Parts: sequence; structure tokens; C-alpha cells
Amino acid sequence: MILPDMLKTLTDNARQFQERLTEWQAAMAKGQEEAMEQARQWQAQAMQQQQEVNARVMAQMEGASEAMQSQWQQMQKAWEDQFATMQKQGEEMRAKAMSAAGGTGGSAFADWAETYAAQMVAFTQKMQGESAKAIATATEARGKGGKKA
Repeated sequence: MILPDMLKTLTDNARQFQERLTEWQAAMAKGQEEAMEQARQWQAQAMQQQQEVNARVMAQMEGASEAMQSQWQQMQKAWEDQFATMQKQGEEMRAKAMSAAGGTGGSAFADWAETYAAQMVAFTQKMQGESAKAIATATEARGKGGKKA
């Protein structure tokens, strides 16, 4: 192969690579946009579900005794304190990850955010499991005694 042919081939290959790179970048950007939209939808759905749960809890609390209301408030405070502690620890972990990785550029922040989200989902699933057990216990108690649990 002579030099002009080699240069032409290299130029063609570089042009094709640049076109493919542009396509890949566009596909990656679209994927990120879709992931962000899914995250926004999930967050909106989670907020709506939380509002529904809060409304149900308030309805149950209206008919509860003062002792039960006091116990509920103590549990609620303990859960909120635990959640605040988890958020604080998550923020500390994020700060460490960012300083170790050199800032928010690159994949360090994305890696941290994915890990944090996975941990929060795991915690939420544990809480949902506990809720399911509590509902089953209440249903069983109502079935046996015919009264509110």
C-alpha cells in the first residue's frame, strides 16, 4: 500500500470513528435523560404513596387512645431520627467519595448516587416488610377479637 492510500484509509477510519463516537455520545445522553426521567417519576410516585400512607395513619390515629397516640409519636420520632442519621452518613460518604475521586466530575458522583439509592431502596424494602408483618398481625388480631388491634 502506498503512502497516499494509507493516509486516505486513516482519514476515512478517523471520520467513521468520529461519526460513531457522536452516535454513541447521543445514545448515552438519551439513556441518562431517560434514567433521570424514571428517577423523577419514581420520586413523584413515592411521594404520592407517602401522602396516602400519612392520610391512612392520621385516620387511624383519630380513633386511637391517647396512650396509643403517644406510643406512635415515640416510634415515629425514632424512625425519623434513624432516617436523619442515615442521611447524614450518606452525605459523609458522598463527601469522602468525591474527595477521593477528585470531585463531581466523571463517574464518582454517579457511582456514589447509585450506591446510596440502592441502600435506601434496601432500607425501604425492610421497612415495607415490617409494615406487612404489622398489617398481618393487626388483621389476625381483629379476626380473633373482632376489635381494633
